[in-house]
Amino acid sequence: MRDEETHQFLKLKPVQATLSSLKMLDVGKWPIFSLCSEEELQLIRQACVFGSAGNEVLYTTVNDEIFVLGTNCCGCLGLGDVQSTIEPRRLDSLSGKKIACLSYGSGPHIVLATTEGEVFTWGHNAYSQLGNGTTNHGLVPCHISTNLSNKQVTEVACGSYHSLVLTSDGEVFAWGYNNSGQVGSGSTVNQPIPRRVTGCLQNKVVVTIACGQMCCMAVVDSGEVYVWGYNGNGQLGLGNSGNQPTPCRVAALQGIRVQRVACGYAHTLVLTDEGQVYAWGANSYGQLGTGNKSNQSYPTPVTVEKDRIIEIAACHSTHTSAAKTQGGHVYMWGQCRGQSVILPHLTHFSCTDDVFACFATPAVTWRLLSVEPDDHLTVAESLKREFDNPDTADLKFLVDGKYIYAHKVLLKIRCEHFRSSLEDNEDDIVEMSEFSYPVYRAFLEYLYTDSISLSPEEAVGLLDLATFYRENRLKKLCQQTIKQGICEENAIALLSAAVKYDAQDLEEFCFRFCINHLTVVTQTSGFAEMDHDLLKNFISKASRVGAFKN
Repeated sequence: MRDEETHQFLKLKPVQATLSSLKMLDVGKWPIFSLCSEEELQLIRQACVFGSAGNEVLYTTVNDEIFVLGTNCCGCLGLGDVQSTIEPRRLDSLSGKKIACLSYGSGPHIVLATTEGEVFTWGHNAYSQLGNGTTNHGLVPCHISTNLSNKQVTEVACGSYHSLVLTSDGEVFAWGYNNSGQVGSGSTVNQPIPRRVTGCLQNKVVVTIACGQMCCMAVVDSGEVYVWGYNGNGQLGLGNSGNQPTPCRVAALQGIRVQRVACGYAHTLVLTDEGQVYAWGANSYGQLGTGNKSNQSYPTPVTVEKDRIIEIAACHSTHTSAAKTQGGHVYMWGQCRGQSVILPHLTHFSCTDDVFACFATPAVTWRLLSVEPDDHLTVAESLKREFDNPDTADLKFLVDGKYIYAHKVLLKIRCEHFRSSLEDNEDDIVEMSEFSYPVYRAFLEYLYTDSISLSPEEAVGLLDLATFYRENRLKKLCQQTIKQGICEENAIALLSAAVKYDAQDLEEFCFRFCINHLTVVTQTSGFAEMDHDLLKNFISKASRVGAFKN
């Protein structure tokens, strides 16, 4: 497909900023989370998906516990072994620690900073990227304190096999693989422990950092950008393709104040204080968003839309770019599900994280996700909460000597029977003797929740009520519950109920169950006490289907 055709193919219509488009981030969009239950997903407050195929994840819960899940390549889950797991396992070695930021490499290796500014690393370590002075893979989190003991780390970043951290006083430390000068030490010798990056940064206060595959970026408080490391695709923005072993200022951005920087595999994005985006580096997938696939060694402006850009996103393991505008629109470009998108395209997403979940290869997270609890209740959830609530009810049913609290207006809206029976009824108590308390309570709860939770035997009583009140949907739910709970002991009783309440589908289901389990069913007390007419019809019908043949 030609680039122009791709542009038209992926063109998406603008979306209105409705409440539905502003909902809480859905971590379930990352495939790895399909291994978690819905209950587990609801507890997640932070998450990072990583790995060469997006097959590893670390997340924290509302209880500040840390869990990991996935293939565990090189022990990157930190569990003390290299065994994969399809069930979440708690990372006890970091018990009591709260995560401030986290990044990952290609091995993968993990670099994590706590809210107290401590640094922990684990995983792949063939190039000393863990900073513990060895090249042994780290199977459990290791506290990195060499040259950082009196420092509070506020930001971390990982390249493929090197690591970078930023301290609260604006200093940068690097370690790991250094074949292209990405550690910034002036040599190409691997760095086994944290080393402060100095040179041009010696007297500068760095405010944010980023890593590409084999390069580093640092933005200082004046808005200048300093770069070092591999530059074969022009990703340093210096106008050439020569590697840079020490920090060098991006001169082409003179007079432009940069606030944020993000690195893809071999391309770079920066965001200015005026909401403008510049890009440079590799462009074989259109990840620069310039309308072509030519690499750029100088910063090139990216035209997204007239609105101000407030966020940029890229990740060293992908060739995908994303940006969010002040108006809430999210754009993507670069490698998107195998296609090369050479210009920014509007998506239906409300956050840049979703771009990487749905379109990046692999489906990873470009930053540590933060999931805010969604305290908003839908109309349906609010109604469920109000069932049997004496504080808000204006009607109560007296059944078997017990009260069930309800709301007249809801009952009239939800049920034709109540619409007529409560029309001119000003009483606030209704006595009910036709049905049992469990059955009638289940009926009223159904009107609030659209669901039932009963045993098969109790569902028979509710089936009677549903038939009496002509609630056809409730009748179907009862039949479904009965089908799910049928067994040899209750089969005849349920068949009898199905016949009594003219539930033909249920009757046929119970009959077939009895035929399939005929020997056991005919030995039950229910069969012995079977109504004469029902028994006669059962034997006749069973004979017709050949149930008594040898």
